[in-house]
Amino acid sequence: MSAAVVSTAQRTVAAFDFDGTLTHHDSLVPFLMRVRGRAAVMRALVSSAPVLLASATGRESRERGKEALLIATVNGWWVDELGPAVDEYAREVVEKRLRPDRVERLRWHQEQGHEVVLVSASPELYVGRVGELLGCAGVIATQLEVDRRGRLTGRLFGDNVWGVEKERLLREWLAGDAVRLYAYGDSDGDAQMLAMADVGVRLGGRDRLGREPEPGPFPSR
Repeated sequence: MSAAVVSTAQRTVAAFDFDGTLTHHDSLVPFLMRVRGRAAVMRALVSSAPVLLASATGRESRERGKEALLIATVNGWWVDELGPAVDEYAREVVEKRLRPDRVERLRWHQEQGHEVVLVSASPELYVGRVGELLGCAGVIATQLEVDRRGRLTGRLFGDNVWGVEKERLLREWLAGDAVRLYAYGDSDGDAQMLAMADVGVRLGGRDRLGREPEPGPFPSR
C-alpha cells in the first residue's frame, strides 16, 4: 500500500479592511440612512454628537460612540425585517461603492488561490453579506447584540473590531497555521493587522493599487 501524501503547501491569505480601504467612505451611516431614512439619521447624529465627538477625540471609547448612534437608530428593530435592506445595501456597495483598483487587487488574490478575508469595525450584519457577494473566504466584523426575541438593542456584542481586536480575531481565524499574509488598511485601526503581515500595505485616500503586488521576497517570520 502506498503511503499517503501529505500536502505541505502553505496557505496564503489576504486580509482587507473595509471602510476607506475597499470603500471610498464610511459605510455605516449610509446603511442606517437606507434603513431609517436621512432625516431620522441626521437627528440621531445630532443627539449623539457629544458622545461621537468624545469618542473621536479619545475621551470616550469608539464603542461608546458607535453604540450611541446605533441605539438612536436601530434599537428595537427586528433583525429578520432588516434582511431585504441588508441585501439591497450590500449589492449597492459591491456595484457602486467599492474602489475599482482595490477590488482588482482583491480579485488578483482570489485568482492566485489566496484566501481573502474582510476585517472590519463595521457591522457584520451587512459586511458579512458583502463578503459573500465578493466570494471571500471569511469575514471578521463587529457583531451587534440581538435580544432573545430577535431584536437589535443598539449595543455591540463583544468588542469593536478595531486595532488590537483586529489582530486578535485575525490570528484566531488563521487558527495557528503558518501562512503568507498580505494585509491592506488605511487607518490607525489597521496598524496591528498590518504589522503582523508579511506584506502590510497602508493606503492613503488617493493611493491607487496596481492589479498585482510589487514583486519581492517575503521576509522570514
